[in-house]
Amino acid sequence: MIELKDLKEAYYAKEDENYAFRVYLKNHADSKTLDEQFLSLHNELFSAYDCNDCRNCCKKYEATFKAHEITEAANLLHMTVKSFKEKYIIDAFGEYQINTKPCHFLADDNSCAIEPCKPDSCRKYPYTNQPDRLFSSLSIIESSRVCPVVYEMLERLKLTYDFKYVK
Repeated sequence: MIELKDLKEAYYAKEDENYAFRVYLKNHADSKTLDEQFLSLHNELFSAYDCNDCRNCCKKYEATFKAHEITEAANLLHMTVKSFKEKYIIDAFGEYQINTKPCHFLADDNSCAIEPCKPDSCRKYPYTNQPDRLFSSLSIIESSRVCPVVYEMLERLKLTYDFKYVK
């Protein structure tokens, strides 16, 4: 697995290749089969990876909250919803988004201050165990810039599909 310190450089070195692979998948992959492959890789790789050692997603990803998630987090922090929104949230076209990177709730020890009620957008990230990965392959490519596990998934899928990149 790629080390976090090497991820940015590796991502940019393979950026064109990854976008070409995305096009290849769109033309050659079966959506259901690809979902099964992603799920299998997700389960295998995340079972052996300690996200607490990384939390790059909390540093780079812009988490979104649903209204009920804001209420739960505000309650956990003993705040009013209004004060929580004023302090931590921006309304980005009807989506409640965390207003800073890294996330306000990421502690120095890489724990999450709102772990018991963190939003689905955080719980599900990087979405590689969710259906319809073929149709959200752009977000998978972008996530490979943030998450070493997703980067590894793409590299393994290229082998599975015997993908050869030609510039």
